[in-house]
Amino acid sequence: MSTQSAPWGQHFIQLGNNNQSFEQATAFTQETINDLFRQADKPYSGLSPVTVKDQLQAVDFNQTQSLQSVITTVNELIAKNSILVQHPHTIAHLHTPPLIASVVAEHFIAALNQSMDSWDQSSSATFVEQLMIDWLCKTYQLGERSDGVFTSGGTQSNLMGLLLARDWFAFNQSGHSIQQDGLPDYGHKFRIICSNRSHFTVQKSASLMGLGERAVVCVKTNLQGQMDIDDLLLTIDALKAQDLLPICVVATAGTTDHGAIDELDKIVEIARKEQIWSHIDGAYGGALQLSAKHKYRLKGIESADSVSVDFHKLFYQTISCGALLIKDKSNFNTLLHHADYLNREGDELPNLVDKSIATTKRFDALKLFMTLKSVGADTLGEMYDKLLELTLQVADLVKHNDSFELCCEPLLSTVLFRLSEKYQGSLTAAEFNQLHQSLRLQLLTSGDAVIAETKVDGKVHLKLTLLNPCLALSDFDSLFTKIESHAVTLTKKAL
Repeated sequence: MSTQSAPWGQHFIQLGNNNQSFEQATAFTQETINDLFRQADKPYSGLSPVTVKDQLQAVDFNQTQSLQSVITTVNELIAKNSILVQHPHTIAHLHTPPLIASVVAEHFIAALNQSMDSWDQSSSATFVEQLMIDWLCKTYQLGERSDGVFTSGGTQSNLMGLLLARDWFAFNQSGHSIQQDGLPDYGHKFRIICSNRSHFTVQKSASLMGLGERAVVCVKTNLQGQMDIDDLLLTIDALKAQDLLPICVVATAGTTDHGAIDELDKIVEIARKEQIWSHIDGAYGGALQLSAKHKYRLKGIESADSVSVDFHKLFYQTISCGALLIKDKSNFNTLLHHADYLNREGDELPNLVDKSIATTKRFDALKLFMTLKSVGADTLGEMYDKLLELTLQVADLVKHNDSFELCCEPLLSTVLFRLSEKYQGSLTAAEFNQLHQSLRLQLLTSGDAVIAETKVDGKVHLKLTLLNPCLALSDFDSLFTKIESHAVTLTKKAL
């Protein structure tokens, strides 16, 4: 091939060549990563943020190195100072260790570099994505007219769901096309309803859609963190009494902090009766659809107008990977725009850009394809069952440790707790909150543990998010010992 004589050909994977450079680079990278994981004994190196930043800013991009030297540099400066999500004490966020099948799929995805907007850029890949979407729609029992599209994750999925809701409502209300004419003159009356525990992307989406964050109306939640159904009904009535237009109700299947799952069936039914779009944010808890033991908790999801699903959470896929599923595929028409070079009118080939807000898009569906073929949906469901059982056991450890106070019984795989009163001493409530914040930061910067924090009723709580199905209860014995040790040290400094 003509590129063989080019001086820069060594930097590309070339058809017809033995691609020795590629083989050497990938083999050396894999060896480097294996060594990193074998030698790692902490979830983070403990290097200060300032030091990490200074070392990276000292890199001179005007001086090139061999690729092997660059790989070594990346390992020393970046990989060794990354958060190791596989470590038992990396347990802060909805950030999972990926399955090997997903990591291997990334190799195919990167090397093939398919662009998932038109069929002539992603031939077989287009059919793989549609195959996975069809499997998801069937799994969530959304019906024969359902469809979906892969997204970068929950933020994009929620934005798309609310975007479709807005356009659907305007068309049903007055035949108005927001796609063609922008917001109608009554657009300032649009309101999106969600619980006060919903993800912040509801407000963010309202802002991006031109409605503004004030268009989001939050309904109070019950003691379990679920949307209060009575308050939802009162809210809808109150909005209509003010001549405002509720266009969508967002239910949550797994709130970020508590793991609460709203009463989906009741909320979807109310939305249908009130002629409002129902969107379910299932980024966290939507995976329970694969659990034989806990699937019942998602009753009603099959009737929603749109559903967000995240695969880089409890489907254990590499970041990023998500999907938006909708009950009636015709609603994707409001996203359709023909470009002569890409998806011409009358084109019989399937072009996924027709139902996406993204043009160029990764072949992330391959990760789910390889996972289902190598691991299986039933096994994934069993992993969730094990995690939820372990979460209850961890909560029990907290309850029987006089150094801690459990916030509430866990609903999914999140445990919220704080230090017991014996650590407060003469500290004010604000100072005690600050102690918890310092404790979390000290655990991180020392490299001992990566845990999260949140506020419940004004009190800072520490947060454990159990996502790794390989964890054992003994991992938490050692974690709590570390937390107690740092808490004692910080308490002495605070007094």
